[in-house]
Amino acid sequence: MQRYKIKVEYDGTPFVGWQFQKNGSSIQEILQNAIFGFSNEKVVVTGAGRTDSGVHALAQVAHFDLKKKINKKSFLPGINQHIGNKPVTILKINKSNKNFHARFDAKKRTYLYTIINRQSPLALQKNKAWHIRKKLNVKAMKKGAKLLLGTHDFSTFRASSCGAKSPIKTMEKISIKKNKNKITLKFTSRSFLQQQVRSMVGCIKYLGEEKWNINAFKESFKSKNRKKCAPPAPACGLYLKNISY
Repeated sequence: MQRYKIKVEYDGTPFVGWQFQKNGSSIQEILQNAIFGFSNEKVVVTGAGRTDSGVHALAQVAHFDLKKKINKKSFLPGINQHIGNKPVTILKINKSNKNFHARFDAKKRTYLYTIINRQSPLALQKNKAWHIRKKLNVKAMKKGAKLLLGTHDFSTFRASSCGAKSPIKTMEKISIKKNKNKITLKFTSRSFLQQQVRSMVGCIKYLGEEKWNINAFKESFKSKNRKKCAPPAPACGLYLKNISY
């Protein structure tokens, strides 16, 4: 039995999320079917991050095991061919140690969130970014984001369906950059709670719109109360950017 590590890119728009579900097509299902189509072996593909419906990935990492030996040259193009015209592609495939685990061995995860801040509707970036018409105060957004750095109880930003054992997480890095009408928020942590990034972005956006001042933002965060959270940012602007091992 050989374990393989893959790096995957996908547009999450048409999917119910990473994980296999009965109510629609998932990225996990697409990959498992493609690997079966190529190798005639049923596998379970385990991902490093269980992205929600509509969330994209620039470099999701996953692993699976195969019994038979595969020709290295035909492996990557062969599986991608079986994926067909679906917006999922395997960027890289490598043999790995049999003890490697895509999810549990991850040391850091980085997510990007993209906002397009302009009047005109989105054409090219539709379903790829959050379109906000009102001019955002990026300075205020940066001030709020700084408060999230370090180890905290992130209960305010946690979905009610989150299965994590603890709401305590350590936010290692946060950056907010503006380039013309594009605002990019970047978050790095070992792991995240379900909907944490989208919830943090929703609250940071309230600061940018000046619906909240810094004290209201702080109060929401420190309350540890989900009901005090601003509406989460839509899934379309979120990207799993990188996973470090």
